[in-house]
Amino acid sequence: MSNFRRLRPRRSLAALAALSALAAPALAATPGPWSRTERREPCASFDVYRQPWFGETHIHTAYSSDAVFAGTKDDPRGAYRFAKGEPLGLPPWDAQGRPTRTARLRRPLDFTAVTDHAEQFGEMQICLTPGLAGYDSPECVGARTQLAAPLPEKPTLLPPPPVIQFLLPYGQPGTKRFSWCGPEGELCLAQASLVWQDTQAAAEQHYDRTAACDFTTFVAYEWSLNPGGNNLHRNVIFRNDVVPDLPTSAMEATEPEQLWDALRDQCLEGRPGCDVLAIPHNPNTSGGLMFAPTMPDGTSMTPAHASRRSAMEPLVEVSQHKGDSECRTGFGTDDELCGFEKLNRLQFFNPLSSPDQAFPPLNYVRNALKEGLVQEQRLGENPFRVGLLGSTDDHNATPGNTEERDYGKAGHIGNRDRNPATILARIAPAGVEGNPGGLAVAWAEENSRDAIFAAMRRREVYGTSGTRPILRFFGGAEPDLRCGDPRFVEKAYRGGLPMGAEIGPVSGRRSPRFGVLAFRDPGSEGAPGARLQRLQVVKGWVDRDGQSHEKVFDVAGGDDGGTVDTRTCEPSGAGADSLCAVWSDPGFDAGERAFYYARVVEEPTCRWSTWLCNEQGVDCSDPARVPSELAECCNMPKTIQERAWSSPIWFRPEGVASLVAEIAPAAGGGRGLVGVIGGRSLPGSGGGGLHQVSGRGGPTDGRGDVLRLRLELGAMPPGFDPATQDVVVSLRDDDVILQETIPAGRLLAGGATAGLARASLARRPDGRAVLEIETVPRDLASADRVDHFVEVEVRFGSHPVSIVPLWRWDGRRLATGA
Repeated sequence: MSNFRRLRPRRSLAALAALSALAAPALAATPGPWSRTERREPCASFDVYRQPWFGETHIHTAYSSDAVFAGTKDDPRGAYRFAKGEPLGLPPWDAQGRPTRTARLRRPLDFTAVTDHAEQFGEMQICLTPGLAGYDSPECVGARTQLAAPLPEKPTLLPPPPVIQFLLPYGQPGTKRFSWCGPEGELCLAQASLVWQDTQAAAEQHYDRTAACDFTTFVAYEWSLNPGGNNLHRNVIFRNDVVPDLPTSAMEATEPEQLWDALRDQCLEGRPGCDVLAIPHNPNTSGGLMFAPTMPDGTSMTPAHASRRSAMEPLVEVSQHKGDSECRTGFGTDDELCGFEKLNRLQFFNPLSSPDQAFPPLNYVRNALKEGLVQEQRLGENPFRVGLLGSTDDHNATPGNTEERDYGKAGHIGNRDRNPATILARIAPAGVEGNPGGLAVAWAEENSRDAIFAAMRRREVYGTSGTRPILRFFGGAEPDLRCGDPRFVEKAYRGGLPMGAEIGPVSGRRSPRFGVLAFRDPGSEGAPGARLQRLQVVKGWVDRDGQSHEKVFDVAGGDDGGTVDTRTCEPSGAGADSLCAVWSDPGFDAGERAFYYARVVEEPTCRWSTWLCNEQGVDCSDPARVPSELAECCNMPKTIQERAWSSPIWFRPEGVASLVAEIAPAAGGGRGLVGVIGGRSLPGSGGGGLHQVSGRGGPTDGRGDVLRLRLELGAMPPGFDPATQDVVVSLRDDDVILQETIPAGRLLAGGATAGLARASLARRPDGRAVLEIETVPRDLASADRVDHFVEVEVRFGSHPVSIVPLWRWDGRRLATGA
């Protein structure tokens, strides 16, 4: 549309004031703790303390075969246009092919990953393109017949049999492609290649590479395995435009481990510049298999497998239109807020919808997080260290369409949501049980692929149930952290780490200090956001006997009795524009591993079905007058409480207690840097009286810089033997500042190398481990002389310890606490 004007989010003055408290002013020429892997202009809006970018990581278009059967006609370009604020037509289509419905976002998104099902990319194109081999096959004729058939007058519990017969076999392990796909499926794969190329072209066309950085796209797809009807789907997100020649579908990879193998071979190790991660979704319909703590053959999980899974799948989709997967009351929790937007089916297309079923506890993310701690206690590795985000799983090509008051008019599944009678029916996979879905929010320095992908990789993301509150969560030892301080975020980063991080005994035997800060969704014109009711910290832990536990703490706000007039959807009650807490765990035990995540809960508002039922004039006080097709209006909750979930912060007894690092000018050399985490200072030299083995080596020639680093851990990394395993120390911002290998045995034989003047590893009497190194003078000019985050990774054998603290520049050195 040539006359289209880009819509921008509208924020109230109060919301803008709130945002100003979230971060200090951006600094010029500041790098992120990530390298730029693509050619683009630097973003004009860059904030070293990071900004919240709202987006979608799970959306389907007409390149997904199930969306085609739902009547969707727009491809990824339509989805990107919609995400940026343009209107989009929806089915049913009239005789002239014009849409009978239209949807439009009230507020554009900042980023979107289109994730069409990799299965049947080529098959559906063959069925819809005359002249291609296979077009006249029985399967394709049946598919086109179904697409041309009149829509049923009444909603059906399940999609028509021809649709199920065409789609579902492709998600079953061991299924072969249709015979007309040719030997090894080559004809279908050739068409799939064209779809994949166009998916990449659409992402490139709509990615803003200018300094405005208005919108970011990601090349992506969905891997869709359904063994026995249990959902094991993953959304596969690539960092940049370096991607494999074809996506890996469930036809090639019949278990998650085979998907990881393919991504390793075709991307991470097989294609320079390619980076990728996978995001599981809908564990609530996985039959407990999504987070089963086993190997593919059913045996107990190994440490290597646990480590690999954590690296390949750093996130999970906690909320989407087929239900919330955080937790379920009565299945591992008595949390009263765990009844939110539950799908009451064991599988997507299970005809039985009832809350009175035996739902597997590992269908829910909180239980999986607890199981991760149990496995880590056994293995030394946590396979389920997942951050949390939301998305929609929309099949209309309408990413981010999450407004409750609008959802009843658009839905997410095309013709199955085409009118009030269909969307309000109790049908699979969603219907009246469905919801508008959630959003993914990334804390990143700028709106670019590299920055947002890095945020996802380090788990500094949160999920919402569809609204747009702003949520921060930190853990550390900062003593001066106080609510109301305009430098709250700066101090929180200075003395701690954000959501998604791991921390160790940063305060000795005492609890870390957690800072949590939330601001209400400002809403949009004609649709104000709800105020906040309460701010909570959810804790899970495992005791010394290997038993897991959980507890929910209200840390700010509370139930103030807020209500909603369900006839008008007008809310009442005080609520808050913002909530903040600095909190310590009253039950903390430094010997028990734990996770903590923040949950902010809004005041009650009308559920989408209430908005729609009111528009239809339904009056449930007189059931006899309610039309039968709208009867579910009187069976669903009238109100909901929207919410957001931070990614967890994990406490590991053996984790990082403190990190002190300095890059100082050698005698007569240049300027230096200092980095501190955990509120400690750098010792002058040596180990402070520790029993250690150290050595010196290498010349001091008066030129260059010297790195001194002291890393203190709660315990020696599990399974590490300095006699037989290397230690690798790496520092990175947007460049590799340093990478130094201490060969196996060297720490026991003096520690010095060609690049190190001194290195020592000591075990203190209290069990803590202290690594200290000092380099010879060398060129460390790639370390930027500005306030910024620097990743420090120390790999003890195969066990990595990584921390991304804030380093501050005072004109001579970078230091937290300066």
